[in-house]
Amino acid sequence: MNLVTNIAAQAAQAAKVMAIQSSESKSTLLETVAKMPDIIGAIKEQNVRPNGIKISKMRVPLGVICMIYEARPNVTADAAGLCIKSGNAVILRGGKEALNSSLAIAEVLQSVLIQHQLPKEIITVIADPDRALMKELLQQKAYIDLVIPRGGEGLINFVSENSKIPVIQHYKGVCHLFVDEKADVDKALELLVNGKTQRTGVCNALEGLLVHKNIADEFLPMVAKRFKEYDMKVNGCIKTAPYFEHIKQLAEDEFGEEYLSMEIAIRVVDDMGQAIDHIDQFGSNHTEVICTEDNQKAMNFQRLVDASVVMVNASSRFSDGSQLGLGAEIGIATSKLHAYGPMGIESLTTEKYLVNGNGQVRS
Repeated sequence: MNLVTNIAAQAAQAAKVMAIQSSESKSTLLETVAKMPDIIGAIKEQNVRPNGIKISKMRVPLGVICMIYEARPNVTADAAGLCIKSGNAVILRGGKEALNSSLAIAEVLQSVLIQHQLPKEIITVIADPDRALMKELLQQKAYIDLVIPRGGEGLINFVSENSKIPVIQHYKGVCHLFVDEKADVDKALELLVNGKTQRTGVCNALEGLLVHKNIADEFLPMVAKRFKEYDMKVNGCIKTAPYFEHIKQLAEDEFGEEYLSMEIAIRVVDDMGQAIDHIDQFGSNHTEVICTEDNQKAMNFQRLVDASVVMVNASSRFSDGSQLGLGAEIGIATSKLHAYGPMGIESLTTEKYLVNGNGQVRS
C-alpha cells in the first residue's frame, strides 16, 4: 500500500472511531464551534406507516473529508475543527506557501485528539505539496467520501477534472450589487464601499456594480467621488463612461472577472430583469445583493437570482459562515449538491433512515 493510500485508509478507520465517540468529545480549539449543539446522532421523527412501521432519520457524519486549499493556513484550523465537531475525519492538503503553518496547527489539534483518546489520524496533513501526489489522492474513492477544493480557478478545475470522488466546488466569487431605482442612495453607497474595499482579496468582495438607469445620474457621481479615495480602477459599459474621469470600456463578453483588488466592473441596466440576466451570465453562484426600498422587488430578486446567498440591503461581506451563525465555515459551496453556500457543521453531515417494526413483512 503506497503512502497516499495508507494515509487515506488510516483516516477512514479514524472516521469510524470518530462517528462512535463524537458525541462524547469536544473540540476546545474553535470555541464558537465547540459551543454549538451536537447534531450527530440526533433523530428526527418522520411518520408511522399504516402497517405500524415507524420511520425516523438520524444525522450522521459523511466519513472522510479531503480538503484541498491554497495559501491560507486558517483553513487548516477551521476545517479540522468543523470536521471534529461533525464527527468526520479530514485529510488536509494545503499549498506550499503555508505548509509549515498548516503542519504546526495540525500538530496542536492532533495533541488534543490524543488527550481525548482519539486517533490523531482524524486530522491528517499531506506534508508534500507535489501536485502529482494530489492527483493520486483524488483517486482514493475507497477511503475518501468527499473532496472540497478551495482556491483559484485552476485548482478547482484540476480537482474537478481529476477526482474519482464526489467534489463540492468552492468556486470564485464574482459578486454583484444591484442598485434599484427605488434604492436609498446613501445606503447603497455604503454597501458598495464596504463590499468592495473592506477586503478586496476575499471571495465575498464585490466585483460588479449594476445600476438602474433611472438612478444613475444621482448615484454614479457619488460613486466616482468615493472611489477616488481608494484609487479604484473602474471598468464599465458605454453608459457608465460619462460619470468617471478614467474608465476602461468593457466589451459585452469582458464582464464577470474576479479582480480581488481595487478594481470593479460597472454596468447601467434598464431594469431589474436586465440586472438578473447579467448576473445569470456573469455571476458565479456565490453572493448577489440588491439595494432597494421596494419590498416586492426585493422578494422577487431573492426568488429569481441563482446564487447560494442572495441579500437585500446588506453588505456582501456578510456572506460568511461565522457571520451567518455557523460558527465557522469549511468554505462556500457554489455547486448545489449536497450543500449550497457557506458550509458549517450540518453541511458536513447527512441523514440515514431508521425503520423500526415488529415483525412486519411485505406482501
